[in-house]
Amino acid sequence: MPRVKFIAADGTQYVVEAPAGTSVMRAALDNGILGIDGDCGGLCACATCHVYIEAGWAPVVPEMGSQERDMLELAYEVQPSSRLGCQIELTVAADGLEVHLPKYQR
Repeated sequence: MPRVKFIAADGTQYVVEAPAGTSVMRAALDNGILGIDGDCGGLCACATCHVYIEAGWAPVVPEMGSQERDMLELAYEVQPSSRLGCQIELTVAADGLEVHLPKYQR
């Protein structure tokens, strides 16, 4: 199973495993990771699963679609590495993916 490392704004790290095909948002919710709310349930209709992807992982995760880009306009502190966790599906190639949680999401 792919592993995901969630790094909170205070530096606390949480490593969880989730089946391939699970979204980063769902992996966080299923493992009680604070800072990911997923209010829309993964429908890409909010920005409560906003994360920052480590630069080296950008080629491994799927490209951002227009709906995700539109939803990120609702997020705070958007950076070039910003993504919505509900739009990133875990794969074997993404094993070890590192995502940072924005400081405003607690």
